[in-house]
Amino acid sequence: MAGHGKRYASARAAIDRERLYPPAEAIRVLKSLESAKFDETVEVHFRLGLNVRHAEEQLRGTIMLPNGTGRSMRVAVFAEGDKAREAAEAGADVVGSADLAKQIQEGVFDFDIAIATPDMMGTVGKLGRILGPRGLMPNPKSGTVTFDVGKAVSDAKGGKVEYRTDRSGIVHLSIGKKSFTEEMLVENYGTVLDEIVRAKPAAAKGKYIKSVHIAATMSPSIELDPARTRDLLGD
Repeated sequence: MAGHGKRYASARAAIDRERLYPPAEAIRVLKSLESAKFDETVEVHFRLGLNVRHAEEQLRGTIMLPNGTGRSMRVAVFAEGDKAREAAEAGADVVGSADLAKQIQEGVFDFDIAIATPDMMGTVGKLGRILGPRGLMPNPKSGTVTFDVGKAVSDAKGGKVEYRTDRSGIVHLSIGKKSFTEEMLVENYGTVLDEIVRAKPAAAKGKYIKSVHIAATMSPSIELDPARTRDLLGD
């Protein structure tokens, strides 16, 4: 296996691997590292003390990031009639019903989020094997199965993101771009942290947030102090 390049090694050397960083300092260090030739995505990873084999300990929901994700989201909506017009007026990139389903079955689709009105789920359900593995299947828990398609499209375009635990009990979330200011990234991180704490399952036992790491697309990770839930701008 090939080793990491000089840029990665230099970045790794700038990070104290034995230290838990306050959020603001970690983001400052992350932004100071040499960047790639593109605007890297900043991600946060929460390792939670949850046994996700038990349904009552699984975590899933949505959250609005106050400063957005920095990514232009392409939204597809399954709807007909007035709801299709409402979706288009709200800025949906693709709107359709059986015709859209047929395109997807033929492998012709390009979107990041799919929204559907409840009456369209009979059609959308047949696409589960295609959309499911890509994380694109509309779901009531994430607010993507709704008759309020205008708001759903606006939220998706405005920075609403879905989160869920993976098989290891880890939540992975984008909190913006490296070009964001420190304050923007800290604010987005604080919003995510508050949501993770708020959404703690009642069945969870023991230490809930075991570790938190932040990283950019091409950088090593920095471990954050999970106890810093207040005064995030301070060092």
